[in-house]
Amino acid sequence: MEKGDPVHKKLDKNMEKMKDIFKNCDDVVYRQFKVGINQEFSLAIVYVDGLVDNDSISDFILRPLLETARKIEPTPLTIKDNLYSLIPEGNISISEVKESETIDEAVDTILTGETALLIDGYKKIVMLSTKGWEKRGIEEPETEAVIRGPRDGFTETLRTNTVAIRRRIRDPMLKVKMVEIGERSKTDVAVLYMEDIVNEKLLSEVKERLERIKIDAIIESSVLEEVIEDNCMSPFPQMENTERPDSVAASLLEGRIALIVDNTPFALVLPATLGTFMQSSEDYYTRWAIASVARIIRYIAGFVVVLAPASYIATTAFNPELLPTGLAFYVASTRINVPFPAVVEAFAMELTIEFLREAGTRISGPIGTTIGIVGGLIIGQAAVEAGIVSPLMIIVVAVTTIASFTLPSYEFAAGLRFYRFIIMILSAVLGLYGIMLGLIVMVTHLVKLNSFGIPFTSPFSGLGFKTGDLKDVLVRLPNTKMKYRPDFTIPKDKNRIR
Repeated sequence: MEKGDPVHKKLDKNMEKMKDIFKNCDDVVYRQFKVGINQEFSLAIVYVDGLVDNDSISDFILRPLLETARKIEPTPLTIKDNLYSLIPEGNISISEVKESETIDEAVDTILTGETALLIDGYKKIVMLSTKGWEKRGIEEPETEAVIRGPRDGFTETLRTNTVAIRRRIRDPMLKVKMVEIGERSKTDVAVLYMEDIVNEKLLSEVKERLERIKIDAIIESSVLEEVIEDNCMSPFPQMENTERPDSVAASLLEGRIALIVDNTPFALVLPATLGTFMQSSEDYYTRWAIASVARIIRYIAGFVVVLAPASYIATTAFNPELLPTGLAFYVASTRINVPFPAVVEAFAMELTIEFLREAGTRISGPIGTTIGIVGGLIIGQAAVEAGIVSPLMIIVVAVTTIASFTLPSYEFAAGLRFYRFIIMILSAVLGLYGIMLGLIVMVTHLVKLNSFGIPFTSPFSGLGFKTGDLKDVLVRLPNTKMKYRPDFTIPKDKNRIR
């Protein structure tokens, strides 16, 4: 069958094409029947079992056609080649009705959960909205739990997710543009933005990148993220992902753009910067002073994640003179019975922590938490008693692990953890010089990184040292003091409070 094969006037021909396309698809249901006083009108419906609401098909399609429409008498209206001639007389009470002029278009629509109504003598197929697949209920996001704030999260159903945004922004300027991506998956992607706030150049760039995608399937939002981000080779993400509708709504009001992918509860928000990855939804639901202290702690934790193990290696192996005399003697005494050099000791413990982290992630629920806590305690204590590692190394690794959990973005924290191993190798070779070299390379990479044309390190670089943006980056000032939207999004309307 060629692309765009038109609908044939004969019902039997169309049904043959449908059955040929859906060959060996046992979940596709075909139902042919006749209506009219003398059963002179032949009809058929085609749908995918499990994607449709069976009650809607029975009550609002089949029952009207099989009961009321049987009484239709042949008139010029009923034999007229008009898509809606039979439907009003058949009393089909489906709210959304569309038409398809090609078999391919009808097949694609059937696979989204709609029912195709084929009428003998008509060169169009009536598509009736009967979507009704099973879906997960709205629950609190597990990856972004907050003490104070909304408890609802995104689900795998795209329309449920867009509704969650609409409930928070009841403004017609909130636009939801649907795009279909994936040659085989034909995944629906919703592009959300505030028309009177978003920068047109940014919006055009996003739409252009989405149109350029040629891929078999978009199974999860991470696939879409990787094919449209500026630098897919970087360990650091250039887009935020979140399960929280309130976080997406707040980002849209800053002039940013959200991408919601069907079949995944994670929405993408762009552009993203170093400052946005350090922000949490809860920052805006608690007192501004407390939120400011929490943000400063996160920045400190970021440095600890990257530098703590490398600093231990450098000071114990190359530069012990940097430690106070008493501490230097204590470190030396704890390492008397350790048979391995500091770098082997550090790598062994860091890899062990990563093993426990992965095990806890793969095993959900209380068992995963138990593995992480008990495993860390038992392995750490046993390693110290066996003389494999020093007690100070256990403290360094524990503090580093705890610091990584303070960062709001799991993806950004994972990038820092990845770079931590690189700096550990450099520190093992060059000592403190290696740490400085690693920091220079990392900072240079972050400065060169862009997110849809926006410098990743804004407002610290790129767009300049913006005083207005710093009110909501290093700290969070009271809402009454943040009268303007962030400058890095270059919004049309800069005023947030009038």
